[in-house]
Amino acid sequence: MEMTEEAIEPAEADIIRLCQDMFYKTSTYLAGELTGTSEDYKFLKNMDKLTNLKYLEMKDIAVNISRNLKGLNQKSAAFQPYLDQITLIGEQVATLGQAAYKVDAYSKKLEAKYKKLAKP
Repeated sequence: MEMTEEAIEPAEADIIRLCQDMFYKTSTYLAGELTGTSEDYKFLKNMDKLTNLKYLEMKDIAVNISRNLKGLNQKSAAFQPYLDQITLIGEQVATLGQAAYKVDAYSKKLEAKYKKLAKP
């Protein structure tokens, strides 16, 4: 009966070898999982750094745009009196043009009357 019991039960050395193999493979698997997770975190950290740099760059651009816009608004305000004068001159030219047209029409009427009176 001893032979059947030995044949059925694996040798203790085989059990130890199989356990060691299982622990080695489990540790290799876990090391791979942890390495993958670590690489994911490194990737996210790099992405975060790049995103922060991009936002800082965008902030600088926005500050420059704001500064330039303020300068343009100041220049526009400085030109406003001249633009108002140009508008006023335009209105005066239009009024003068209407007056000239009326004077021309009136002078034509006078000329026509003079020609009637001047005929013998």
